[in-house]
Amino acid sequence: MSTECQENRKMVSLVSFYLLSVWLGFLCVIFVWLWSGTWRGGFAWDGSFLQFNWHPVLMVTSLVVLYGNAIVLYRVPLTWSRWRCKLSHAGLLSVAVVLSVLGVCAAFDFHRGNNIPHLYSLHSWIGISTVALFTLQWFGGLCAFLLPWSPLAFRVCLKPLHAWIGTAIFIMSLIASLSGINEKLLLTLNGRNGSYTEPYTALPGEALFANSLGILVVIFGLVVLRILSNHKWKNPEFENETNRPLLPDAR
Repeated sequence: MSTECQENRKMVSLVSFYLLSVWLGFLCVIFVWLWSGTWRGGFAWDGSFLQFNWHPVLMVTSLVVLYGNAIVLYRVPLTWSRWRCKLSHAGLLSVAVVLSVLGVCAAFDFHRGNNIPHLYSLHSWIGISTVALFTLQWFGGLCAFLLPWSPLAFRVCLKPLHAWIGTAIFIMSLIASLSGINEKLLLTLNGRNGSYTEPYTALPGEALFANSLGILVVIFGLVVLRILSNHKWKNPEFENETNRPLLPDAR
């Protein structure tokens, strides 16, 4: 098989996986919106249960979908410059940071308004750790890889750690999302305290829908990790840090 043919097959495979990740991410956002908006009653910002509904929507959208697409951006076969890819990567992560902080605020405000203890569950421990680590990673990456006065030697040394922590944050976000979906179902579909819903054990329609959301999150995560783990899909032009002028060419 010729080298050109191998390259074409590699490109088709990469594009297929990337388009699959985009489609799955879109489905994850739609499913979590429908779950909170339809099954859980909609949205508000008044300290009620409707405010808490923002929490799963914002966290799945930010820490799973936007974050997942941001970390595979360097593998996408675009004709962009290295600097434009960095800006797009940082832009997606910046939006994800803002949305994740809003999602945490929605949960804390709801707990405070209803006298519910904060950070008592394993889900909350993993979730708050993920958001904190993500925020530190975002700030460190911004300072190290975008600011023009960052030394080349420092960027070269930091890059492997930055990539490893980035993958770890994504895995933590998957765990937090799945545990959060399960915890929400266990707390709300309990068939007790005057609840008009069937218990989770009866597998009502909401449980089927939310479980399907969890499966979509898992599949999306596996596709993203597949893209990251295939070293043949790395863009050689983006592998090594280089010196850059103070005002890089963004063409």
